[in-house]
Amino acid sequence: MSTQALPTYFLSHGGGPWPFMMEQVGHLYAKLDASLRDIPRQIGVTPKAVLVVTAHWEGPDFTLSSSARPPMLYDYGGFPAHTYEVKYSAPGEPALAARIKQMLDAGGHPARLDDQRGFDHGTFSAMYPVYPNADVPIVQLSLKHGLDPKTHLEVGRLLAPLRKEGVLIVGSGLSYHNLRAFNAQGAAASHQFDNWLRAAMALPPAQRTAALMEWDKAPAARMAHPREEHLLPLMVVLGAAEDEVASVPYHEDAFMGAMAVSSFRFG
Repeated sequence: MSTQALPTYFLSHGGGPWPFMMEQVGHLYAKLDASLRDIPRQIGVTPKAVLVVTAHWEGPDFTLSSSARPPMLYDYGGFPAHTYEVKYSAPGEPALAARIKQMLDAGGHPARLDDQRGFDHGTFSAMYPVYPNADVPIVQLSLKHGLDPKTHLEVGRLLAPLRKEGVLIVGSGLSYHNLRAFNAQGAAASHQFDNWLRAAMALPPAQRTAALMEWDKAPAARMAHPREEHLLPLMVVLGAAEDEVASVPYHEDAFMGAMAVSSFRFG
């Protein structure tokens, strides 16, 4: 058992299966790729497992992937044919999934196990640059219908003990996610919201939590997130490291050409 708590991360995970299209889009993702590849150096150890809170999975209850050998889930469209054949063969960790279910059940947030769920692109596109050998087990955690920020914060608080047990907790989403506004109007909104988000991250912990619980009152909030599923993983990783300083391991302000997006590390 580790005595040093691992940090938690909120990762703006980029678009689709980008790590498997670097010849075509590498210039757009160079900063993101470099920042993800640097995570092993930042944490200094190989985690026992990674818990990925993915924006691409929602359920009536929080649900955990519990297969020992998760399949692939190609949850995107319009990409080159080879991206529907890529494999990220990291193992699952059924015992960890079962333990997390018990933790959430005991904390008043009943959870489910799903032994059929595969790795979605929010998971494999984010984790491939971090652990390209696919040799670290991964468990995925869904969001819960309703997308209530306080509920997701509370679940993060319940997960906090895992950090001292060698589990790396990652939230995979995007700090700007309006698929209908990848244009000049969207770019302006993304910068307004990103400026607010970065300022909120610099607040003392209690004020930071209060600000994020009312994220939808931020400038351009609903332009940046007409539906907030890509922001909610941030609430979970915040809850798991709520009293710790946030830092920005990278800031990519040219997503899709002009969108400001940020990623954050806690601890």
